[in-house]
Amino acid sequence: MLTPMVAGGVVFPGLFLLSKNTLQRLPQLRWEEADAVIVSARLVSSVQAVMASTAGYIVSTSCKHIIDDQHWLSSAYTQFAVPYFIYDIYAMFLCHWHKHQVKGHGGDEGGARAPGSTWAVARGYLHKEFLMVLHHAVMVLVCFPLSVVWRQGKGDFFLGCLLMAEVSTPFVCLGKILIQYKQQHTLLHKVNGALMLLSFLCCRVLLFPYLYWAYGRHAGLPLLAVPLAIPAHVNLGAALLLAPQLYWFFLICRGACRLFRPRGSPPPSPCQTRD
Repeated sequence: MLTPMVAGGVVFPGLFLLSKNTLQRLPQLRWEEADAVIVSARLVSSVQAVMASTAGYIVSTSCKHIIDDQHWLSSAYTQFAVPYFIYDIYAMFLCHWHKHQVKGHGGDEGGARAPGSTWAVARGYLHKEFLMVLHHAVMVLVCFPLSVVWRQGKGDFFLGCLLMAEVSTPFVCLGKILIQYKQQHTLLHKVNGALMLLSFLCCRVLLFPYLYWAYGRHAGLPLLAVPLAIPAHVNLGAALLLAPQLYWFFLICRGACRLFRPRGSPPPSPCQTRD
């Protein structure tokens, strides 16, 4: 178990530092630190999402028996991804910090910051990103122990499907980068927004009815009978995982409505959503 976790602890922060330093130091780029930090954080999130989705696809398509079949990648990638969630909490804070500084709330450039300013930024970060920080904490403190201990090697198919929920993350990250550079009205942003909406709907919202349907087909039960046939704590866990997805999907839909408004309407605002 230790080796994949150590590898994840090296890969994700290392990729962030490599990207950040490259964007800042390449003569053709010479980005400001704030831009380099924000884009690098989005890049690492996208890379992790591609890796998770690929692992999930391999696992879910390899498990013919959805309960008993096992694939080594399910436990290995779960352990590898744990450091990502810890790293990402800090990376999101760095992004929030730099946005705060750019807006002029961090004191004069080159001067000492006011006492308590770091704590004020941290409080603002927790207020704005509370749901995402909670999501990451639950992934590490609850979902990871459950997947390793409670499952006892069963249900790799379902874990693989859950990993594929990350399919929507690269589109979310690209959308935030385009918004950062004031590209909300470009065709690329509109196409990306449509793909983000579709992928989030299919891979995060409709994923849960699909999992219930897959179990029902395995057990010979109609879809509506599945919730009554499985333990209550499984239904509770699914509901708790689905709830934030529905909230984020609502935000994406609201942003999409603003994005595709006819010209002359107020400009779109960024979708406050993430993976």
